Amino acid sequence: MITTPAPSIQANGLHEPASLFPISVAEMRERYLALYTGAVNDVLRFNYNMHATSLPSEFAPLREEMKMAGLAFTVKGGPDITTEGEFEMRAQMLEDLHPDSVVVWDCSGDTVTSQWGEVMTLAALKLKCRGAIVNGIRDTMAILELGFPVFHKYKANTGMLGRFRMYHYQKPVLMGEVKVQPGDWIFGDVDGVISIPQAIAYDVLIAAESILHKEEDIRQMVESGMKPTDVVKNGGYF
Repeated sequence: MITTPAPSIQANGLHEPASLFPISVAEMRERYLALYTGAVNDVLRFNYNMHATSLPSEFAPLREEMKMAGLAFTVKGGPDITTEGEFEMRAQMLEDLHPDSVVVWDCSGDTVTSQWGEVMTLAALKLKCRGAIVNGIRDTMAILELGFPVFHKYKANTGMLGRFRMYHYQKPVLMGEVKVQPGDWIFGDVDGVISIPQAIAYDVLIAAESILHKEEDIRQMVESGMKPTDVVKNGGYF
């Protein structure tokens, strides 16, 4: 059974999640994109005692400068040679993407097929999806030309049909040690991808922004020639 979130409908006909945070999802995105994942990880570890929030380190951006932030739209699939209904489910999944989503694929350890390519990227962009996390990709040059952020493990010219299929979507998935729920906050940069539970995503944003302000003070102390031990005495760290 396919389950999807209860969306609201915008004037342009696109689906958008109901208000989830004290600020708009669009503002959340812009402010997260100004951060870096290390600061967010520190907040989750030290403020919330959460030590399993980073997705497997094999997920890397297609280009180092790529960053993504948005609401998790989860997909579960795996190696499978059956094909009945596969195209229809894939098409329905793409139609159900909502603005500011990031597609998170649990591929059950597949190392052979590409689950993402040019046409899926085009469809996702039309729905204002903000990125994808997936094991395998193909049509790499087309994805790059479209400027769509993809975090992947490998490239493969083998498509899904008859080798891999989706089982369901918008249900919890396990990405390494991290359980990702639909609607959790996803943030990725060159240092990897992190998942933040929806209930604390805004508070984590505020705390991570504070870290950036503090690190600017630390940077000024170091650049002034202050000894590392004195930096620590003045509230800094390394």
